Amino acid sequence: MLNTDLFSTLQQNFSSKEQIKIALIGNPNCGKSTLFNALTGLHQKTGNYPGVTVDKKTGVCKAQNPITKQMQWFRLIDLPGTYSLFPKSLDEQVSFNVLMDAKNVDYPDIILIVVDASNLKRHLLLATQLIDLGRPCMLVLNMIDAATANGIEIDVNKLTELIQVPVVSCNARQQEGIEGVKNTFFAFAQNIKPQQGLINIQAIVNKDYAESVHRFVNQTSVYASLLKQRSNIEKDEKLNAYNKKFFTGFESRDMLFRFEKIKKISLECVNYTSIRKDLKATDKLDRFTTHPFWGFVVFITVLFLMFQSIFYLAEFPMQWIETGFSFLTQKTREILPDNFFTSLLTNGILAGLSGIVVFVPQIALLFGFISLLEDSGYMARVSFIMDKLMRKVGLNGRSVIPLISGMACAVPAIMSTRTISNRKERLVTILITPLMSCSARLPVYTLLIGIMVPSNYRFGFFDVKGLLLTALYLLGIIVAIAVAAVLKYVLKTKERSFFMMELPVYRIPQLKTVLLTMFDKVKVFLFDAGKVIMIISVILWFLTSYGPKKEFAAIEKNYIEAFAKANTDSIKQELTIAMETQKLQASYAGHLGKIIEPAIRPLGFDWKIGISLITSIAAREVFVGTMATLYQSRDKEDNLSIRQKMMQEKDPMTGKLVYNFAVCLSLLMFYAFAMQCMSTLAVVKRETNSYKWPIIQFVYMSVLAYIASLLVYQILK
Repeated sequence: MLNTDLFSTLQQNFSSKEQIKIALIGNPNCGKSTLFNALTGLHQKTGNYPGVTVDKKTGVCKAQNPITKQMQWFRLIDLPGTYSLFPKSLDEQVSFNVLMDAKNVDYPDIILIVVDASNLKRHLLLATQLIDLGRPCMLVLNMIDAATANGIEIDVNKLTELIQVPVVSCNARQQEGIEGVKNTFFAFAQNIKPQQGLINIQAIVNKDYAESVHRFVNQTSVYASLLKQRSNIEKDEKLNAYNKKFFTGFESRDMLFRFEKIKKISLECVNYTSIRKDLKATDKLDRFTTHPFWGFVVFITVLFLMFQSIFYLAEFPMQWIETGFSFLTQKTREILPDNFFTSLLTNGILAGLSGIVVFVPQIALLFGFISLLEDSGYMARVSFIMDKLMRKVGLNGRSVIPLISGMACAVPAIMSTRTISNRKERLVTILITPLMSCSARLPVYTLLIGIMVPSNYRFGFFDVKGLLLTALYLLGIIVAIAVAAVLKYVLKTKERSFFMMELPVYRIPQLKTVLLTMFDKVKVFLFDAGKVIMIISVILWFLTSYGPKKEFAAIEKNYIEAFAKANTDSIKQELTIAMETQKLQASYAGHLGKIIEPAIRPLGFDWKIGISLITSIAAREVFVGTMATLYQSRDKEDNLSIRQKMMQEKDPMTGKLVYNFAVCLSLLMFYAFAMQCMSTLAVVKRETNSYKWPIIQFVYMSVLAYIASLLVYQILK
C-alpha cells in the first residue's frame, strides 16, 4: 500500500526544482564515497548534520539530459554507511533520520543505492529495505570490474526486472560508467512512478495494525510507516506500552523474509564462472595478517616501517624548508630598516610560519601512509586481530579504528566512535583516544628527538630516531589500553557488546585517493592549525619584545658603558646577545614563565618551556612555533634553525646545556600524555553532550603527563 498523494507531490517537485536531491546510501566498503567523489569532483563540501558531529558530505554534479540535451544540476548527499534500516549506531541513526523525515533539509528526491557487485548477495539486504520504502530508487552495481575479474556475471536486465528499479553498473575507482549513472538520474524526472514493495509486509506484522500505523504515520509505504513507528516507540514510553507487542521479533522476521527473497534473486541473476581470485589472494594474506601471533608482528612491523620512512623521506625537504626560511629572514633584515615592522615580520610572522611549514613533509607522509592502510583493506584486519585484546579491557575490535585514526587526528577519530553501539565502550574509547600520538604531536616529537639523537646515530641498519618515534607511538597504545582496563571497573553498564565488521578483500590503493587525502590533510594543518600558530606567534612576539618600561630601561642603561668599552665586533655581539637575553627574561612573556616555573622545575623545565606549555594548550604543535619565536626574539643576528638554537642553549646559572637527554625525554613524556588540544576537548563535549567528561579527560591526562615527566626526569637527571 503506497501513499499516492506523496508521489504526486514528488512529481511536481521534479518538474519545478532547480536542483534534485539524491542521497547515496550503502553498506560500508561498497565504494559509495568513491562514487560520490567521482560524481561531484571538487564541487563538494564537508560539514556536520544538525545537532550531531556526524560527517555530512554534500556536493553537486551537472549532467546533460540525454533526450532534451538540457543541463541539470543534482545535489548529492553522501549518507553515512549503514548495514540496515534498523539503526544500531549514531551513524546509522543519522541515515535513517534523513530518509524517514520529509521535513529534514536533506530529505532526498531520489535514493541512490550503492552496492558492491562482487558481494551482491550480502549488500542486497539494505537495498531491498530501501526499495520497500516506496521512494524513487535506483541501484548502482559498483566495483563491477572486481566482479568480472573474479568470474561473477550479473544479469543487469534480469535484476532490474526482479527488484523493479533501474540498475546501472560502474567502476567508480577508475571512473568508468559514471556518465551512465548520471544519465539514469533523468529517468526519474521523466517517468516517476510509485515503487512496488518486494516483501509481503502482512507476513511480518499484523495486517490491520500495519494499515492503522500507515494511516497514522503517513509515510510513503506501509513498510516505511512501520519502521518510523518502531523508531518512535523506542523513544516514547507511552507509545512503547501498547505497541511493543506488535514489534516483538519484527527485525528478525524482516531479515528472514529478505534473505529468502535475496536468495531467489541471486539464483536468477548471478552466475559464478570461476572461484574468486581476490578471495584466494586475500585468504593467503590473512593467514599472516589475522594470525593470533603473526598478526601482531605484522602490525608492529608496519608501524615501525611507517615511522622509519617518515623520518628518512622527510629529512631532506625539511632541511630545504629550514634553509629557505633562514635565507628569507636574513634577506628581509638586510633589505628593510631595523624598526617595529621588520621585527614583527622576521621575529613574529616568519618565525611562526617556519614553525608550521617545516613539518608539512612529515604530516603529509603520515596521512599518506594511513590512507594507504585504509584503502588497501588492512585497517579492518587490525580491528579483527585486536578484538580479543580489546575485550579484556572492556572494549571490542570496533574501538581500534578510532584509536588508529587517532594517530592522525583525535578530532575525527572521536567522531568516528559513533559507530560503536555500546554506550560505555563508546565513552571509554572517547576518553582514551587522545592518548594515541596524533599528527599534532609529530612536530614536537621530531624536534625533540632531533635534539636528543645525533643525525648519524644508528642501531644496526635502523635510524635510532625512527626507533624512538615508533616507541612513542607504541607507548600511546599501551597506556591507552591500560587506562581502558581501569575504566572498565570504574564505569558500569548492563549493555551487551557485540562486534561485527566486514573484512574487505585486499585492493591496490588508488594513488589519486591517497594524494587527495594528503593534500586535504596538509591544507587543514596549514590553514586550521596554522592560523592558531600564527596568531599565537604574533602575540608571543609582542610579549617577548616588550615588557615593563622601567626594567627595559634599566637593562639598556647597564649595557651602555659596556658597549662603549667594546673594541671588537665579537665582543659587541656577545654583549648584544646578553642584553637581549636579559630583556627576554624581563619581558611580559618572561614574567609569565617565571610565575609557573616553580611548578615545572621538578620536571626539568625552565620558564621558556613554561611559556610553550601554556600556549600549546590551544594546540600541541604550537610548542614548536612558540620556541621558534622565543629564540628568534633573543638572537636576531644569526640564521640558525630552531633546532640548532635549542641544541646550543645553555643555562646561565650552571653553563650546562638546557636541552639535555633527561629534559628532552621528560618533555616527550609530557607531550605524549597531556591533553593540549582545545579542538579535541570541544568535540568530546559535543559527542558526550556534557562538560563533565572533557573536564575529567583534561584532569586525568594532565596528572598522567606530570607524573610520567617527573619520574623520567628525576631518574635520568
